[in-house]
Amino acid sequence: MSEKNTNTTLVRRVNKLLESRVEHDKDTLEALKELSTFFTENTLSSRRNLRSKIERRSLAINEDFLSAFREVKSSLDDIYQDVLAMNTAVQCMTNRLQATKTQTSQLIDQTAKLQNKSQTLSMQQEVANAFIKNFQLTSSEQSILHGSSKESPITEEFFSVVNRVQEIHSSCRILMQSGYQTLGLDIMQRMTLLQEAALERLYRWTQNQCKHIENERLAPLLIKAMNKLQDRPVLFKYILDEYCAARRTALVGSFIDALTLGEGYGSTPNPIEMHANDPKRYIGDMLAWLHQVIPVEKENILTLVKGCNKTDVSDQIKQSLSNITEGLCHPLKSRIENVISMDAPAAILYSVTTLLRFYQMIIQQVIPDSILDSTLKDLLILSEKSFLSRLQKQTRIALGERAEPPGNDLVPAPSVSRLLSLLNEILSVASIAEDREKDMLQIVSCIIDPLLQEVNETASRLPTVDMAVYLLNCMHQIQSTLALYEYMDQRLERLQAQSDAQIDTLTSEQASSLVAHLNLGPIYTILQGHEQGPLSSIPGMDPLSVKEFTNKLEAFLVMPDVLLLPQMSLLQSSNHRSITQKRSFEVIGAIYKQLYEACHNPKNLYQNPNSLFSRTPEDLLQTLISV
Repeated sequence: MSEKNTNTTLVRRVNKLLESRVEHDKDTLEALKELSTFFTENTLSSRRNLRSKIERRSLAINEDFLSAFREVKSSLDDIYQDVLAMNTAVQCMTNRLQATKTQTSQLIDQTAKLQNKSQTLSMQQEVANAFIKNFQLTSSEQSILHGSSKESPITEEFFSVVNRVQEIHSSCRILMQSGYQTLGLDIMQRMTLLQEAALERLYRWTQNQCKHIENERLAPLLIKAMNKLQDRPVLFKYILDEYCAARRTALVGSFIDALTLGEGYGSTPNPIEMHANDPKRYIGDMLAWLHQVIPVEKENILTLVKGCNKTDVSDQIKQSLSNITEGLCHPLKSRIENVISMDAPAAILYSVTTLLRFYQMIIQQVIPDSILDSTLKDLLILSEKSFLSRLQKQTRIALGERAEPPGNDLVPAPSVSRLLSLLNEILSVASIAEDREKDMLQIVSCIIDPLLQEVNETASRLPTVDMAVYLLNCMHQIQSTLALYEYMDQRLERLQAQSDAQIDTLTSEQASSLVAHLNLGPIYTILQGHEQGPLSSIPGMDPLSVKEFTNKLEAFLVMPDVLLLPQMSLLQSSNHRSITQKRSFEVIGAIYKQLYEACHNPKNLYQNPNSLFSRTPEDLLQTLISV
């Protein structure tokens, strides 16, 4: 059994060995690799001595390890001794440090206090530096503010320093609110003194430089200076007064140069005085010169106060413009008054009046309620009075002391033509002027009312027909002139009413003449007064008399001009002539109709009345109208 078990065990091991795969067993591979280093020959002897060789090799390795470990142990012993020595030294140093720490604790406390105090002092120094920086001026800033001399120019840096002084002054309120009342008041007082000194220097500089507003280099500085001085109303007013005085003198000089030399700002190459003999151009050139320079002066002063609050200085700007232009009033007024007082024609004076009115309205818009505006208003009133006075005088001269009698042609007198020519000349100017309605009505009244009075006075010395024709001719000429202009409706209506009255008079005279020449008077009288009995039995209404009338009427229709009044051909208006003739013919037609109806009335016992009349009333009226 024992042998059998042994064989079985051996078989299992052999099988296990055969079944094992050496290439997957790392330990076996490593062992075989190591074995290959010293098992070089696979002989029987080598295999028998393999065990002993392995044991010897293992012993040699252990001896090498022991030798190496002995050296390590020796090194570790040396390290231990060193560590022990270091420990001793550290312990010694710890003991000494503890002793030193105990001895220097007071010094450390004092050092900490000194460090804290140093930090506090550093912070205080920073605060002091910041305070000085924010509440004090540097030496360079003070030098800029005060200037090296009185003549030192003002620069942009000056305004920066002034702004800084104002900021410091405003910041003092924060100091006072923070509990530093005394310090805040001291600094505020110091800044106030610096501000006053700076503004005083700025005032003197601005006073010298404001007259050079045209200098583009100085303009920005002057604008800033006026902005700063606006907070000092008295100094601001003094500067404006100084500026106005300088500009007033310069403006008057330029005006005189423009008048006499043709030089100066805004003038023409030729002197304005060269045209003194032409009132309209002379005054127009002077006023046009004003119209050119006043907007420039306004622009200059607006530039000067550009940086100021416009609401606060608006009244001062108007007053300044008034002061600047005040110097022009005397030379302008004296020259215009001299022109107005001259014995110039009314048309020229009216042209001057329209010029004054036009430029006065323009200047009033720029500088209202100024002395120059008042001067132009006074000159305008004087010019209007002079114009009306001269117009009335020319009207009287044109009419003459005695009314001129008309000629045999009954055309309007020469005085009528002269006055209408004058009226036409003046109205042609007035029709394009401002406020022309008032002027035109006033001018027409000034000329037409005396003219109509003279025409009526002249006509009153003429026979009735001549008077009617003369008045109609005059009215026609006046209406023809006035009809060319606007606002004449009421005047034309009144003239038309007067013309209608004269047409009625002339119509009555013409109808009476026709009735007389046609022997229609007795027939008309009988027709109007007949009450009883047949008309054919009344003398003058017998068929023979009626036939005689109709024969004369037919002859009249052939040559109607023969029986018309001679004065009818003297009417200048064909419309007047046509209306008068038509109305007088209508009178004849009405009587003819009444006679025609009476003869055809059976109670009047006319036999064969159709033989007495060759026309019906309608035919006659149509024929008369065509004539």
